[in-house]
Amino acid sequence: MTQSTGYAITALGHVATAGGKALFIKDIAEETQLPHPYLAKIIHTLARRGLVVTRRGVGGGVALARDPSDITLYDIAYALDDPLLEERCMLGAATCSDERACPAHAFWTKHREEQITFLRESTLADVAAFETRQRDKNAA
Repeated sequence: MTQSTGYAITALGHVATAGGKALFIKDIAEETQLPHPYLAKIIHTLARRGLVVTRRGVGGGVALARDPSDITLYDIAYALDDPLLEERCMLGAATCSDERACPAHAFWTKHREEQITFLRESTLADVAAFETRQRDKNAA
């Protein structure tokens, strides 16, 4: 996955822990230790793709557009055009297929599918549960 997708998952996992309350991007960035300007750009893209809603001003911020259990990590990767989702050769071969396979073809086909399956099966609710457990463990 790209850094953008990783940042988005981290940020939206944090938003999911807010229980529907909108959070300001600067607060999300601070809490997750992500770069504010880069996160703002990612959030803007996710808003255009319908995964989050944003509001300016008092009472504004970023909130999830759907329930966290209805947003998969695949949805986030797809919204950010993550290259992992593209069928392409790991080594960059122009003509890599089952018929004309590069040396990494079998390995990459298997592992890419495993990663995509993980992204399809994991939700922001899973990330939020992890974040909550970590926060509770650190508070104890």
